[in-house]
Amino acid sequence: MFKSIQDFADGQLLLVNKPYEWTSFDVVGKIRNSFKPLKLKVGHAGTLDPLATGLLIICTGKMTKQIDTFQAEEKEYTGTMILGATTPTYDLESEPEVKFDISHLTDEQIKANCAQFTGDIQQYPPAHSAIKIDGERLYEKARRGEDVELRLRNVTISEFEITRIELPEVDFRVVCSKGTYIRSLVNDFGAALNNGAYLSKLRRTRSGNYRIEDAYEVLELVSAIRELKAGQADPSDL
Repeated sequence: MFKSIQDFADGQLLLVNKPYEWTSFDVVGKIRNSFKPLKLKVGHAGTLDPLATGLLIICTGKMTKQIDTFQAEEKEYTGTMILGATTPTYDLESEPEVKFDISHLTDEQIKANCAQFTGDIQQYPPAHSAIKIDGERLYEKARRGEDVELRLRNVTISEFEITRIELPEVDFRVVCSKGTYIRSLVNDFGAALNNGAYLSKLRRTRSGNYRIEDAYEVLELVSAIRELKAGQADPSDL
């Protein structure tokens, strides 16, 4: 554990389990606020969508200078896709708009479909994503109904396996490079089956050598920071 608040100013890497429906910035803000009245730099190394959970790397103080390094590391995810429909956001943030018959799909077809998405591939990011074009987030343009020009991205999928099939649900595990959109992967997976698919559950389980098993719960970490701060006679002396 940490010995003093000064440890955080000197630089700490914190592993946090991002809760469901929290934004990555919500987690950063909660931790940053726990240091008040001290003003410490706090940032995260790799955004998770609000509906995703799991490992979020938080850097404090001087460690924030290394965020790009941590962000570039390989990631592992587990998740669930729903076959037989698509949504505009490729996940549960929007309602299914197109539905497909899945009665003909076999377990063998679904598992074999992973092969074409393993290795170096190209994918379009979702229109509803935080990528900036001309200084504005794509999702802001998409919500206004504007046409968005999406650009192909090169990503690497090191491992892609199906771990459970109970149609319409399909569980999977993916190991991938920085910049991979799992929502896009799922959408493309459905299209390759001449069908549809959208993401219903996603959890980041690893980033580089850091694992979710070693992560703090957000409120547990905030409580520890506040207790540490309360034990110091005068935080302004730091």
